[in-house]
Amino acid sequence: MPRKNVFADCSSEELQKRRKVTLPSFVDPMLATLTDKYFSSDDWIFEHKFDGERCLVFKKNGKVTLKSRNNKIKNIAYPELVKAFEEQEADNFIVDGEIISKKAGLSDFQLLQKRINLTNVSQIKFLEKTIKISFCIFDVMYVEGYDVRTLPLIARKKILKRLLEFNTLLVYTEHKTGDGLSFFKEACKKGWEGLIAKKSSSTYVGVRSSNWLKFKCIMKQELVIAGYTDPRGTRQGFGALLVGYYKGNKLMFAGKVGTGYTEDALAILSKKLFSLEVKKCPFADYDDATQGIHWVKPQLVAEFRFANWTKAGRLRVGRYKGLRDDKAAKDVVREVPKAISVKD
Repeated sequence: MPRKNVFADCSSEELQKRRKVTLPSFVDPMLATLTDKYFSSDDWIFEHKFDGERCLVFKKNGKVTLKSRNNKIKNIAYPELVKAFEEQEADNFIVDGEIISKKAGLSDFQLLQKRINLTNVSQIKFLEKTIKISFCIFDVMYVEGYDVRTLPLIARKKILKRLLEFNTLLVYTEHKTGDGLSFFKEACKKGWEGLIAKKSSSTYVGVRSSNWLKFKCIMKQELVIAGYTDPRGTRQGFGALLVGYYKGNKLMFAGKVGTGYTEDALAILSKKLFSLEVKKCPFADYDDATQGIHWVKPQLVAEFRFANWTKAGRLRVGRYKGLRDDKAAKDVVREVPKAISVKD
């Protein structure tokens, strides 16, 4: 079978923007900026915002490496993804996407938690069958020895679609162009996390950019765990987590979160928290009661769902979603919607 020409849909101008390079061992991922100014524009595409784990896939001379957004290798936790990419005819590329696991038809990070960071081979083999995953691929940065990050997004999407053979495990992320407002309303009705809006002409840059925007149906925030309360009633381990975010070098208190913990989560978190206990409060602005509270080193990062922020900078109706190991505690800041200007 003749090899596919992945650049067949590119214009001559786009082809000239490719750069012949050696495949790097890591690439900083492009990150989206939060906004609450939703819009429609023919110059933008709109994609599903997934509730999963960001993953970059590197394939070089047949060898596949899965990496988190902070450069941690994830091959052990997701062997079926490694195998699926090994079986692909395409070689020498880097693609970007999100690993998800579905519950009731929706991507669910808390369900995926059971697979993240596993190292026990027999346990992983069991969970491969019981907790199915998909890898939703939305971008390509390198292909066949070329750096294509300087090509427009819409050209990279065409290259990506030709590059791989997609199936239920490796999924091409479809998009809509133009009517972002209707798509966003539809997404929220379906119970999605939201949408990612991307400027069609944007290049791929390894920073947070206003050319990629988050439209959130559900408010979520990564926060640092810096304390916990004693359990009450029949609950084991702890009652609530005390969480915060960094403002400069200061850890700011964002409130207590006492819901969303399964028995497994309580057991895992308790073990980690007990080993991190300290005497001094890590927060710079904590002024509440301290009885029944235990402080911990601010090292653990977790994701929380919530209704909104109070005027005092506290989470309202917070709910635990799961631990994250792909972001350092010091990098956790409060995510504030950015005002943007979009020309149709």
